Amino acid sequence: MGVKNLWDILESCKKTLPLHHLQNKRLCIDLSCWMIQLQNVSKSHSCIKQKVYLRGLFHHLRALIAVNCTIVFVTDGSIPAIKLSTYRRRLNSGSEVRNLVCRCNHCMLFTFFVTQDDRNLQNFTSLRRNMGSEIEEAEAQCALLNSESLCDGCFTLDSDVFLFGARTVYRDICLGDGGYVTCYEMRDVERQLGFGRNSLITLALLLGCDYSQGVHGLGPKSACQIVKSVGDNVVLQKVASEGLSFIKKKRSSKKQGAVSKCNNSKENSLDHDMNVNGIKHDSQRDDQHLQVIDAYLKPKCHSADSDAVHRALAQYPFQRAKLQQICAQFFEWSLDKTDEYILPKIAKRNLRRFSNLRSTSSDLGLKLPLHKIPVKCPVSKIIRHRKVQGRDCYEVSWEDFDGLKTSIVPADLVESACPEKIVEFEEERAERKKQNHRKTRPNKSEKGSSVTEIDLKLQRLLLDIELESSSVHNASFSSNVEISESRTAAPEVDLTNQDLWLDPKGSDDISCNEVGPSTAKSEVIDLLSPSPPRQSRIVSKFPKSNGQCIDVIDLSE
Repeated sequence: MGVKNLWDILESCKKTLPLHHLQNKRLCIDLSCWMIQLQNVSKSHSCIKQKVYLRGLFHHLRALIAVNCTIVFVTDGSIPAIKLSTYRRRLNSGSEVRNLVCRCNHCMLFTFFVTQDDRNLQNFTSLRRNMGSEIEEAEAQCALLNSESLCDGCFTLDSDVFLFGARTVYRDICLGDGGYVTCYEMRDVERQLGFGRNSLITLALLLGCDYSQGVHGLGPKSACQIVKSVGDNVVLQKVASEGLSFIKKKRSSKKQGAVSKCNNSKENSLDHDMNVNGIKHDSQRDDQHLQVIDAYLKPKCHSADSDAVHRALAQYPFQRAKLQQICAQFFEWSLDKTDEYILPKIAKRNLRRFSNLRSTSSDLGLKLPLHKIPVKCPVSKIIRHRKVQGRDCYEVSWEDFDGLKTSIVPADLVESACPEKIVEFEEERAERKKQNHRKTRPNKSEKGSSVTEIDLKLQRLLLDIELESSSVHNASFSSNVEISESRTAAPEVDLTNQDLWLDPKGSDDISCNEVGPSTAKSEVIDLLSPSPPRQSRIVSKFPKSNGQCIDVIDLSE
């Protein structure tokens, strides 16, 4: 529970942060609060029988391990004497008993959850939580570790964790939509609301808490105004010296109308504490107020330098076989199913630790290449690029990781841990694209053939066709045939076309060239004799009417 209405008072200081905000942090968790919260989600008999709340706890741990959180579980110990009346009152109201015995070394969890029923209600009235424990309140132990900077924050639902001295408190955690947590910082409470630890303890006396019923009829708004008017530095001294009689002195203030109304009520507990003048005190009640203050300022828990704290903060190796055994016992999971759930998270945690190592070394001026780092990089190779919920990721293969070959990790994590692997992956991908490009497309030299080369090929083809046709025609005559080379109209057209192929830059004047009959020659070809050696092409200059010369090619060759 904590302090009545305190979460509402602190609402303006609440921050919603993404889950990766917790990466690389050491967190203390009030385990009993988590268990109650998870069980309240599904109260049906089937859900309890199937231990749905334990599965929820398992998946919470998976999410925190993936961002490399070091987890310290804290459970309630003996019930403080000052809390016994409150504890009995809750039992009589039918609420659940919070009694957990937990031992956890990185997901090795043993949990026993006890609930009350009508048959053994009386037995619980004298129940001691974790009998013989040196700790009383789990949130007090979490707060001490946080205030001593032995952890970065506390997970709890009990708002009185601030009264025990906590500085950073995480109330809720959600794993959907990428995951987020709700966070409260004591520095925000001090800056925005003006309440320090002393003021919050005073609010507990006025509004009610686990150790006090509070002032009947006094609401949170009026209580905040009273405490703020006194000031955080002196408010506890005022309570110690005057009890709660200083509230009576505020009755004349218009802003404290609600408080004045409470003072006129017969049920107001302040009527028993003072007379009309506010001078006489009830020493018994004053002593109770001092006990409440002392319970918050000096809680019973393990000191920061105790062996118990040192053991809790130590790093333990991951015991895969033990986890498989526990999941088989509680959830009836196969070994492969347990591995599928937890091994990718453990691998991602290892990669974050390697990233932290490189970052720390870089800050110290030791920018070593990947192959010279004493600790081996967990990633063996990047296989492919992936998109997971719109986020850039890589599928990677792991180096010497028993039971896990590949998994998907965020791209920014790989970038911070081993950017060399990304460079290697990009180079290999570029080389594969280049090879595929060569296989599917012609060479650039083939595509880039010039027009002149094409013209020359066509020219040779036309000449070969003409020579072949000429040979076939001559073979039908006798061995001595007189062939006239006088050019008729048709050959003139062919000649012109040949000139165009031979000279792609030829002008329009070529089309009007004519060869006179005086230039014709007769030649006798002996088909039985060997062919004469091929001579070079003879090009002569024919005058044109305008005085220009035109190139004429002799085809007799």
